[in-house]
Formats: sequence, C-alpha cells, structure tokens
Amino acid sequence: MLMAKTAIITGSSCIGRESAIALSKAGWNVVLTARRADALKETSLLCESLENCLVLPGDVTDEEFVKRLFNETVVKFGRVDLLFNNAGVNAPAIPLEELSLEAFQNVISVNLVGPFLCAREAVKIFKNQTPVGGRIINNGSLSAHTPRPMSTPYTASKHAITGLSKCLNLDGRAFDITCTQIDIGNAATSLTARMEKGVLQPDGRRMPESTFDVTHVGSAVVHIASLPPDVVVPQFTIMTAKAPFAGRG
Repeated sequence: MLMAKTAIITGSSCIGRESAIALSKAGWNVVLTARRADALKETSLLCESLENCLVLPGDVTDEEFVKRLFNETVVKFGRVDLLFNNAGVNAPAIPLEELSLEAFQNVISVNLVGPFLCAREAVKIFKNQTPVGGRIINNGSLSAHTPRPMSTPYTASKHAITGLSKCLNLDGRAFDITCTQIDIGNAATSLTARMEKGVLQPDGRRMPESTFDVTHVGSAVVHIASLPPDVVVPQFTIMTAKAPFAGRG
C-alpha cells in the first residue's frame, strides 16, 4: 500500500481552506498553518479526515517556527511532498507618498520572506528524503503581471514571488524539485466580496468585477500536485473570464 502524500499549506482560510479540503478529499495528508488558530480548526473540520490533518498555528515570518513546522510534519507523516505557499497580506490602497515603511515591510515580510523561509525548509527535506524530490506551489496573483492602482507593496511582493519561483525550478532540477506559480484572479471568497460593489480602476472609476467559484482553485492545486516529478507547470493562471486583465479591460 502506497503511503499517502503530505502537503503543507500556509494560510487559514479562503484559498488555503479550499485547497486543503480538495487535497484531503484526494487522499493527501494536510498540514495547516497560519496565525489564526480558530480558523485553522474550522478548516481541519472541513477536511476529509482529522487523523490525516495536522494543525500548527504560527507565523511564517518566524524562522524558528517555520523550522518546527517542517520538523513536526516529518515526525507525524514521514515526509513532505508539497508546499503551498499561500499565506499573504495586503496594505491599504493609498497613494505611495502616504504609505508607511512599516506597512510596506509587513507586506514584504509575509508575502516574500515567509515563502522564502518555507521554501528553504521544504528544499532541505526534499533533497534528503527517499524518494528524493517534492513540489512547491507559490501563490502569485494577477498582480504579479499587472498592478491595480495604489498597490505598490503587494505588487512588488508578487513580482518577487515570480523570481523566487523561477529560481526554485532552476536550482531544484537535479533533485526532482519543481515549482509552480499559481496566479489567481477574483476567486469568490470573503476577500473578494467587495468586488461586487465596485473596485478602483486605473481611470479613477469604481466598477464591479466578476468572480468565479473558488473550488476551481482547489481542483487546480490538486491537479498540479498530482503531476509526476518529471512534469512541471511553471506558471498557472486561473481567473474569471471577464477579469480586466487581458487588453485594456
């Protein structure tokens, strides 16, 4: 009997939650981590099996916590097959000259330093487990390609995720380590509910934007995670067909 594969997912709700549910239904062990213990508990109860679910609250920007996260995962499940770097934050949409250094650094810390720390610990395990290798999925964004107005911290962090993802693919080749950047546009979650009321556009107008069922993101994560180690999808964009992304809107 083949041992179930194990995924570490950062972020307690929305896309992280849907991905955890989808992976658990597909037979994966899931390790859930985020700062909000209550939200993690809610997600674990929605997964297929509590026995195959490990909840470890913590901060992905805390180096010692990240090390413990991966160590405890290996103790519990024996190996790590997938890291989904999903946790992220944003800053208020305000003019650049009003943005504090603290707000900018917080976004960079969570959206870039956290994924770096988690990827580093994942790679250590991937290189030394048997069979060797593993897969990383980094949550990018349409903002990794095209910014929204007044989004400097978030857009800068997501462009940096593109560089991190490319380096992970290049440096992981010899060890069967692959990386996918998944760019998601307007998946319907509590974070996108505001889009129905209108979102600031580059011309100054506020316009409603369409969304799509977030379960499709979970299905995409399962598909990417289930590919054989000799196959990589470097970039995967999933968005509502009417997103103001291609062309001029």
